[in-house]
Amino acid sequence: MDYKVIDREKYYRRDVFRHFSQDCKCSTSMTARVDVTALAAYSKRTNTKFYINFLYLLSKVLNSREDYRMAYLWQTDELICYDVINPTHYIFHDDTETCTPVYTHYSEDYDTFYASAAQDIERAKATREYGLDAANHPNWFDASYISWLSYDSLNIELPDGYLYFAPIINWGRYRDENGRLMMPVSVRLNHAIADGYLVAKVFRLLQEEIEKFVNR
Repeated sequence: MDYKVIDREKYYRRDVFRHFSQDCKCSTSMTARVDVTALAAYSKRTNTKFYINFLYLLSKVLNSREDYRMAYLWQTDELICYDVINPTHYIFHDDTETCTPVYTHYSEDYDTFYASAAQDIERAKATREYGLDAANHPNWFDASYISWLSYDSLNIELPDGYLYFAPIINWGRYRDENGRLMMPVSVRLNHAIADGYLVAKVFRLLQEEIEKFVNR
């Protein structure tokens, strides 16, 4: 878990950071539909899991910019940027109607990530414990699949004043819209380190990465 400390006086979002971390502490979130037609076809053609493929691309996008890897260390009052952030995702147990967190280390190498995620998921299926361990996983972001609904909007609320900078990402079932498979994705970021442009950029990067991935 390596990181660098950001010099706030030289931070390119210095004034925005000051405003939204002191005067108006809030988050910004957005839901949009991502075209996953090609990714679904690729997953079927290669006999790989769409879920893991999307999780890999999401993790790749969020590691592509420092803006998405920011954190605040309240113990030392430091603004930092992690070298890497990893996905905390979830397995739902039908028998207990509860979830178990799954911690998967991000690797830019697709085969490595895919194998690790598949193993992590199988281990999580074997337990019914919640097992959330956020204290020992500071450089992890939340990635949650809402498999029961192709929703139109979703909001994640955190207490005002809580400078939690890790991305919170949700996505639902994709559905056919005029012959294209469109999937709702929700992105929540703290406004101190992200604005509408940076939230919207996640969706644009996702679409770009899907296209590059399926055409490798």
